[in-house]
Amino acid sequence: MSPDIAADGSRPRAPLFAVLVVGPSMVPTLRHGDAVLVRRGGRAVRAGDLVVAEFRGRPGLLVVKRAERAVDGGWWLRGDNSFVTDDSRAYGVADVWGRVVLRYWPRPRWFGRRAGRGDRVTNR
Repeated sequence: MSPDIAADGSRPRAPLFAVLVVGPSMVPTLRHGDAVLVRRGGRAVRAGDLVVAEFRGRPGLLVVKRAERAVDGGWWLRGDNSFVTDDSRAYGVADVWGRVVLRYWPRPRWFGRRAGRGDRVTNR
């Protein structure tokens, strides 16, 4: 994944930033090469949200995963693809950078909107 990170390695400061998905761990929801828009701030993360996060046990590795539950001041994350286990089962608790709100390339889709107001990504 390649978010717009500052030259000093710090987190993005803008409220919205773009991320390119790399790898198959979120198939079928997201695929390798999908481009998503991530929102920092706003409403709190909830179980079932798609998030961009950094594992405490693997600093520097940014991932797009599904928030499963709050744990020790962070989040337990899982990928949607059950055949790939590069999530909290391997790396433990993660700190969330922001929520994925929109896949804008190649097939636009909103995430986390209320039922009846567009597509909704739900828990598996």
